[in-house]
Amino acid sequence: MKSPLARIRRQARKLKRAAEYDRHAYWRKQPVRPGTVLYESFSGNGALCNPEAIFRGLIADPEFAGFEHVWALAERDSAPELASEFVNDPRVTFVRYRSGAYYKALATSQYLVNNATFPAEFCKRPGQVYLNTWHGTPLKQMGFDMPGGALDSANTLRNFLAADFLLAANDFMAERMYEDAYRLRNVYAGRIIIEGYPRIDRQRLDSPGIGRVRAALEQAGAALDGRGIVLYAPTWHGETFGRPEDDVDQLIVDVQRLQRELGPDYVVLLKTHQIVHGFAASRPELRRILAPNSLPTNVILGVCEGLITDYSSIFFDYLATGKPIVFYTPDAAEYTETRGTYFPPEELPGPVIDDAAEAGRAMERLLKGEPLSERYEQWRERFASYEDGGATQRVIDVVFKGITDGRDVRPADNDGRRRLLLYLGGMRSNGITTAAMNLLAGIDHEHYDVTALMSYSRRGWARANQALIPPQVRQIYRVGGMNGSKLSHVRRKLDERRGDVLQHDDPLRYKALWDDEWKRVFGDAKFDWVADFSGYGPFWATLLLHSPDAPRAIWLHNEMAADRHREVNGKKRMLRSLGHVFSLYRSYDQLVSVSPRLTDLNRNELAEFAPADRFVTVRNLPNVERVLAGMQQPLAELDGHPIDPETEEVLVPDWVRQLEQHDGRWFVTVGRLSPEKNHSRLIRAFATVHDRHPHARLLIVGGGPLRDELQALIDELGLTEVATLVGAYQNPFAILAAADCFVLSSVYEGQPMVLLEAAVCRLPIVSTAFASVHDALPSGAIHVVGQTDSALADGMLAYLNGDVPPSELDADAYRAEVADEFNGIADVARQSAG
Repeated sequence: MKSPLARIRRQARKLKRAAEYDRHAYWRKQPVRPGTVLYESFSGNGALCNPEAIFRGLIADPEFAGFEHVWALAERDSAPELASEFVNDPRVTFVRYRSGAYYKALATSQYLVNNATFPAEFCKRPGQVYLNTWHGTPLKQMGFDMPGGALDSANTLRNFLAADFLLAANDFMAERMYEDAYRLRNVYAGRIIIEGYPRIDRQRLDSPGIGRVRAALEQAGAALDGRGIVLYAPTWHGETFGRPEDDVDQLIVDVQRLQRELGPDYVVLLKTHQIVHGFAASRPELRRILAPNSLPTNVILGVCEGLITDYSSIFFDYLATGKPIVFYTPDAAEYTETRGTYFPPEELPGPVIDDAAEAGRAMERLLKGEPLSERYEQWRERFASYEDGGATQRVIDVVFKGITDGRDVRPADNDGRRRLLLYLGGMRSNGITTAAMNLLAGIDHEHYDVTALMSYSRRGWARANQALIPPQVRQIYRVGGMNGSKLSHVRRKLDERRGDVLQHDDPLRYKALWDDEWKRVFGDAKFDWVADFSGYGPFWATLLLHSPDAPRAIWLHNEMAADRHREVNGKKRMLRSLGHVFSLYRSYDQLVSVSPRLTDLNRNELAEFAPADRFVTVRNLPNVERVLAGMQQPLAELDGHPIDPETEEVLVPDWVRQLEQHDGRWFVTVGRLSPEKNHSRLIRAFATVHDRHPHARLLIVGGGPLRDELQALIDELGLTEVATLVGAYQNPFAILAAADCFVLSSVYEGQPMVLLEAAVCRLPIVSTAFASVHDALPSGAIHVVGQTDSALADGMLAYLNGDVPPSELDADAYRAEVADEFNGIADVARQSAG
């Protein structure tokens, strides 16, 4: 139990967060201030990169003399040189990152310039212009190309979709990173500027400029002593390769070995990754050679005679100098395999070496006149052809002056496919998630550009199901929460609890909140068709109705009126939430049930909520390939078996060994342990069967709220040794393949995916007679029985007597029929919903 002090602290934190929300909401209602520019680099870690170069270009241009410039900094001393330089300039102010002043600037500045991402609260307002410059041409894989990259890139993709302009240093960056890796093709509504990088302009230094930079380095502690500079700039290898502290230990060793080989005429300066810099600065061994984080990297590059790096995009910038580059990559094979790179090491424009001493010797030879490779010049032409010193002015022309003639500015590529957005639900391991994955796998991706919408979750079951999403599908995750004052959200939630469910487009109450949330999540992205595939959550059903004008569909996976009144542990948990969803049906163009009979049932039972012609059918699809592959997995190797907490060894359950030996005749069912599945009836029916056939066995695959209740019933009926609740498994198909007969005991269903999967496994099927059972399989090969314990027992006995043949599914013909059903709703034009 928490102490009173802990509760007070928790309440104080909640009040503080509420005050921050309200302060942010207040500024978002204030006018946007013309001529104000907010700059942010690496979440305020300095005044760096392209934003710093653009800032200097604007402040030196008489045309923008009246502009106000606001820098977001994580700490007061994050940019000491810049702060000192402009301390007396009234046009320049500094705000602390994520402070009240920061959110004021974020909400009211006309121009927003960032080289990374604004936080989750950010939502661009009308009248604001957002330029995202990013921070380099990538060598490392980015976005969806990274392992787990869709989830890791959620806020980055959100920022890109909100941006009016994305800056690319070259065509590779525009195409390979923005359009491909971040999947901006077809949906990005802004423009891509391909005019070089303003930060690279800062490398072009005259003799006085070189002198000033060297003096600044020495003032920061670097011991140059008149020597030439070679910059060592490794990237941080990230969580996959260890902690930042571990990086620093290795860096000390590497720098010492590089310095020994380069000799007394050159000094090796170390430029660390943003994440590593704080740890490096605390080490006495590095203080005399550490490049300051506050000095722009490209300014430092302008005084360097050579660059040693690994996978950092810094080398793309340095190509513009025409000076030597050496790649020191001691872990190239591991890094390439784990993180991935766009180019193999052997194609890089310089020597690629896995030993620090040899890397130092290679740089020494190049500095003494060994010619650069032909590949270097090819790379320089491909990746640095725009770097003529005028990139800053060209970017200012486009963004701040509106001059596009003679500039390389274009929209993202659009290949003409119809753009579909589907909210998939909570991504739990259940029938809806399975149906969603199968639909995504079955969609014609040459005809449709598909986006899957999900809430942001790193839970194991969510990650496992996210991994099943086909690679062609764009993934957008909702990160953060709705903007707006806490009071407005309290009123909204109270209205919903009272049943005062408003029309989604009510302009007097909450429409602005929801419109703002749509824009916060999707930016300016455009879709041609929008669907709530889950169909159970009022939040998501409301949000999707605030999409820009497009046909909107919502799925009805079950007999929804019955689902609304379903009781779990004596409570109707969906009574209020589904009532809210039902009230939104009239605003949807298509209400999609998953079988023809279910469509008729929902049309009749929900007639008060929507016109009859809105109810349509799209049957579920099985993922035949996944089922067939899953059938081959050995039972003992399934993910989901218990783990010994002491040895961490997998404990293979007894039922696995018995099923492998095929001792007896095995009935199996797969489904959530919830009331509508009526597993208690199945257990009671099985008790009757087992009395007559003691060799019969029962496996119930799935998890849910009724597990304890069902286990108690099994124990009460003396079935503990022959009926087993095995839990949930990511791959139940191996269990199906090893069993003899599939049984379904549901009170009601939509079109159960498990029946299609059982048919792919060619199992005999016994099922109770819920409304849509006769639509469940095209062949009708289901032994249907009544909704009683005795009828279900008779069906199972019929199988044991040889009267229930194996089911079958002509998968190709079925998939073609369902594809036609789906295309019939996804290709429709917007109707008038009212």
